[in-house]
Amino acid sequence: MRTHFVLFLLVSSVFLGNYSCYANALKQKFYRKSCPSAETIVKNVVWNRVSKDSGLAAALLRLHFHDCFVRGCDGSVLLNSPSKDAEKDAEPNMSLVGFDVIDEVKTAVEKACPGVVSCADILALSARDAVSFQFKKPLWDVYTGRKDGRISKASEAVANLPQANSTFPIVQQNFARKNLSLKDLVVLSGAHTIGDSHCNSFSKRLYNFTGKGDADPSLDPTYAASLRTKCRNLQDKTTTVPMDFTTPTTFDTNYYRNVKQNKGLFQSDASLLTNGLAKKLVDELLSPSRFFTEFGISMKKMGSIEVLTGASGEIRKVCSAVN
Repeated sequence: MRTHFVLFLLVSSVFLGNYSCYANALKQKFYRKSCPSAETIVKNVVWNRVSKDSGLAAALLRLHFHDCFVRGCDGSVLLNSPSKDAEKDAEPNMSLVGFDVIDEVKTAVEKACPGVVSCADILALSARDAVSFQFKKPLWDVYTGRKDGRISKASEAVANLPQANSTFPIVQQNFARKNLSLKDLVVLSGAHTIGDSHCNSFSKRLYNFTGKGDADPSLDPTYAASLRTKCRNLQDKTTTVPMDFTTPTTFDTNYYRNVKQNKGLFQSDASLLTNGLAKKLVDELLSPSRFFTEFGISMKKMGSIEVLTGASGEIRKVCSAVN
């Protein structure tokens, strides 16, 4: 499944204030009284599905990222549009999968507690539980209380989602407004340790890096040659390859080892070595205990981006349509 996402730099104390506001609006065990079985239901459905398809861990994690980067974590990526101009219809989102899992979870939760649990919260919980299946325990806490948004525009997805071919400065510019720090950027990039990517997301590095038919000199030549045996040309939009060629279905720290060896799949991955602090963090995150701890912290921050709470938004009856 595809998980193209890169993350970024915090540059203002104003952003810190905004993050605190959003984070404080969410609570741990928000549904303790209104739907006490909600989180268990989500976990059971997701673990059942991931046990049959390990690729869903990357898919659901990617869904959560792509939701939060556009209009915040409001479930807008889940909405359908008759005119095909919703977020999920945008080019960067055409390869998203896992919508059926979210629908299955929503159906189960609605049966237990009608009209109580938002699709945005279900998506955040599902992403955590999908990744955590490997460990049989939650890797991070998910604070809940999000409401669902009513607007979803393909144009906003194109404008806000990061690109796999971004340089480090562009990554910083794209994501500074999302209130995540440079540490968050490096830590959350570690999500590329699971999942696959279509060849056209990185094939320019193999065949036409500077427009002269050349390869990216920062990419390990042996790894590049191996990728060319799978991605036969610059326009290949159907073939997929693992983002972490060593342990593609295991959530671990091999992503950082690959990056250090100039075997990061995307230009955005390679760009981590072009910034001194980011490069230092790559070394530090080789430690599994450090990575898992930091990943949980950064995921909680990302899951708080521009959330709708209280009287804002709604609780959708179905995740693909507004009420």
